[in-house]
Amino acid sequence: MTIRVVVADDQELVRSGFAMILDVQEDIEVVAEVGDGAAAVEAVSRLAPDVALLDIRMPVLDGIEACRAISAGSACRTVMLTTFDSDEYVYEALHAGASGFLLKDVRRDDLVHAVRVVAAGESLLAPSVARRLIEEYTTATARPSLPADRLEVLTARERETLLHLGRGLSNAEIAGALVVSEHTVKSHVGNVLAKLGLRDRIQAVICAYETGLIAAGTPSGE
Repeated sequence: MTIRVVVADDQELVRSGFAMILDVQEDIEVVAEVGDGAAAVEAVSRLAPDVALLDIRMPVLDGIEACRAISAGSACRTVMLTTFDSDEYVYEALHAGASGFLLKDVRRDDLVHAVRVVAAGESLLAPSVARRLIEEYTTATARPSLPADRLEVLTARERETLLHLGRGLSNAEIAGALVVSEHTVKSHVGNVLAKLGLRDRIQAVICAYETGLIAAGTPSGE
């Protein structure tokens, strides 16, 4: 199955470079190259790609807002691209619905890998990285921002699974903690995402903090 990609960056050489790297892959096809966020949203709506690479800073509509619009209006998954190594951008992008975050100096192989991982339904950032970022920003308010009763749709085991996801554990580590198989963990993770309407593990981490399931500032493993 071919992964269809839209590349959005206001710098022509940058977006052409990314497009060339991706287009030579047998399993990837770049279906559009655009120079601003509004054009990216339009291209996704018209072409229904699997993945959109979005620069953070673009004219007309920035990458964060484009990501938010794409996440709300389509099944396309987004990877954010930026020259700015700022945790704040990472946090904003994840909250907007992004499934990954890359700096523009990413290696060729890592870019290709990122597209494949996100297209397969996984998040690009390791859960522990997402947890660290969310903890840093939620510590400022130390208050849940989503109602805890949102989690009432989960079974006790699914709630435990979400707790471990929020702490940055891998499937193998969750399996060890719950004394079940990794296959069972994958099933639990899938149920958590479906019941809570979450796109991926990164959003599950956010949800664990924002519902108060994990208190801000709680060290991993507690």
